Amino acid sequence: MKQYKYLDIATVIFVVVLFLSNFIAHNKFAQIGNFVFGTGIIFFPVSYLLGDLLTEVYGYAASRRVIWIGFFVLLISAVSIQIILAIPPATGWNNQRAYMTVFGNSLRTVLCSILAFWSGEFTNSFTLAKMKIWTGGKYLWTRTIGSTIVGEAVDTLIFYPLAFGFLSGFPWHLIFKVMLANYTLKVLWEVIATPFTYKVVSFLKKQEHEDYYDYKTDFSPFKM
Repeated sequence: MKQYKYLDIATVIFVVVLFLSNFIAHNKFAQIGNFVFGTGIIFFPVSYLLGDLLTEVYGYAASRRVIWIGFFVLLISAVSIQIILAIPPATGWNNQRAYMTVFGNSLRTVLCSILAFWSGEFTNSFTLAKMKIWTGGKYLWTRTIGSTIVGEAVDTLIFYPLAFGFLSGFPWHLIFKVMLANYTLKVLWEVIATPFTYKVVSFLKKQEHEDYYDYKTDFSPFKM
């Protein structure tokens, strides 16, 4: 593969954002007035923004590799956290219940989150790569926003019903409320970030001397 200056940096940021959104912020629901939302909304849309940047500049294949790296990091993190939770606490250490509250998501919920991320990110990347060809590289905003609309829809429709709707005690009206709020916020986040996206894409294309078009790409998500 061609060597790039900033691809590894973007990969690290992508993985850090995924960890924050899945294991730090995803466990908390917040409410401002009548507006209920998951606090993962603060971080998770950044992963879609980074996915857009990766696909737009480096192409689908590079983005696919980064998505798989993120997938394995999430999987390893989920297993590691379950092991740590299962180890008996030391005598005198009284924070096990608090630790369980923060990190004690069921394995089913964690796996649903990873599955939703994997499906949504690949849908986002595929949509943007195809739209770049259809638009001839023009109208970047249509690709970034359009791919986010599709990718976030896939992510939302997989995660919330599987993680909270079936075999759980969460009421469906709250689930739908949170789904709608989070999806709306994620898309709006992408719209607001559009001027920033333009600047970063322009910078990367100049620095990397790259503006990849996926004319002959194999879009199978299972190739590395």
